[in-house]
Order: sequence, then structure tokens, then C-alpha cells
Amino acid sequence: MIRSKWDQRIQRADNLAAEHPFAAEVLRFYSHVARLQKDLYAGIPAACGAQSAKATGLPRDESNLHLLLPKFPDFLGHLAAAAPEPMAQSARDLKKREPAHRLGVLNAFWRSGPEFQPEPGHAEELLACMFLQPYAEYLADRSEPMPPRETFGACPFCSGRPLAGVLRPEGDGGKRSLICSFCATEWNIGRIVCPACGEQTVEKLAVYTADRFPHVRVEACETCRYYIKTVDLTKDGHAVPVVDELATIPLNLWAQQHEYVKLGANLLGI
Repeated sequence: MIRSKWDQRIQRADNLAAEHPFAAEVLRFYSHVARLQKDLYAGIPAACGAQSAKATGLPRDESNLHLLLPKFPDFLGHLAAAAPEPMAQSARDLKKREPAHRLGVLNAFWRSGPEFQPEPGHAEELLACMFLQPYAEYLADRSEPMPPRETFGACPFCSGRPLAGVLRPEGDGGKRSLICSFCATEWNIGRIVCPACGEQTVEKLAVYTADRFPHVRVEACETCRYYIKTVDLTKDGHAVPVVDELATIPLNLWAQQHEYVKLGANLLGI
């Protein structure tokens, strides 16, 4: 039986939580969020109606957010039961607000475009991102193949920033792609190029690895000072990039100590 991508994420998070105690709290919370998102994703057709045509890009101004709104309070309630403080309190507070306010929070995030990066200090935006991410992924899953953008570090579907890089087996090596931090679209990119600024000088593209995570590495650029983590599936075929990226917290710390900035935040704003 082939597991859904949501089940793969949940199982990987549970496995890594047991393997890496330093990241266990974050991974258990992610697993809880992913379970809620799995249910949201499955309920989108019933809530919004079947999509009659394939999407050709994420609709920023027209959407079915008002149709999803009735699901938001329950999502917030279940999230508050597992979230760390103060996110749990923010979820409880938002649940108590009037529907118009909750819809405004969702609309504001949805229309903010790819420039917005949710951060831990912006609780309502993080909550909106967690709730809307399955809808964005649902639309992307039903989209027509999108041509690459001139800015190859931007998602061809929603223009979001890449969360992580991926190396997949191809021939005698690996083929590199990027995964969107919002809609999870994956698109190809060259092996030796910075996804933020396009730098291709090898000497300016730093790579850092740690023995603890042999299949994940930091790829940093000396020109723009951005970094991204790349998950090498040629070294660990069981890895799930969106989860393994979240689990490798020490790599973030190394990058921060060397004054690099993460190109795309993950679902928890990290």
C-alpha cells in the first residue's frame, strides 16, 4: 500500500523525534500539525467543490477562503492543544474572535504574496500559514505544468521562496531541485548555482555538513549571504525533505553563527 505524502511526513517526523531528542519537541508538534493538515487537505473538495479546471497559478485575489473559514476554529482548537506557548494562547485568542476577523487574517496572509515570510513572533500569520498551506498544496497538485521563472529561486506556481533543496538519483549522480515553502511545488535547478542570487562561482558557494546528518547539508552563498539546506536522497532514500529540513536544527545554528540568512522559512517559521 502506498502511503499518502501526509502519512509519509507524519511517520518521518515521528521516527526522527525518537532519533534526535534535541529536535523531538519541534518534530512532535510538526507531526500534530501535519495530521490536522492531512484532514484539511482531504476535506477541501467537499468544502470548496471539485476543481473544474486545473490551476495555472495561485489565485491571490480570488479564492475560496470564505468556504474554508468554518474549518478554522476547530483547527485552532486542536492546534492549541499541542502548540507551545505563546502560540497556543494565540490560537485560543484567535478562535474567540469574530468570523470576520479570522477571515481577515486568512485573507491578509493569502494576499501578502511570496515576499511575506512567517516568523515566530507573528503568531496569527503563522497560524494562517499552517491552515492555508494544505489549500495551496491542493491547488498546486492540480495545476498545469508551470514553465520556470526567470527568477529560478521563486516557485513557478505561487512565487514562494524555496524551503529546501533536494538531490534525487539520476544516472551516476544526483539531480537538484527546490521545494516551495508554501505550496510544496518542486522545480529543477542547476547543481552549482545559488537559488537566491544566481551566483555560480564555485569558490563563493560554501557547503557545510555535519557527521550527525550525512544526508543534509547547508549550501551558502558568499555573495548574497543566503543559505538553504539540501536533502540528499542518494544518501538516504527514506528522508522526507520537508521533515528532515526541520529536524536538522544544528545546521541552522551553524549558518546563523556564520551570519548567513535562511532563504525560506519552514512551516514553523524557522
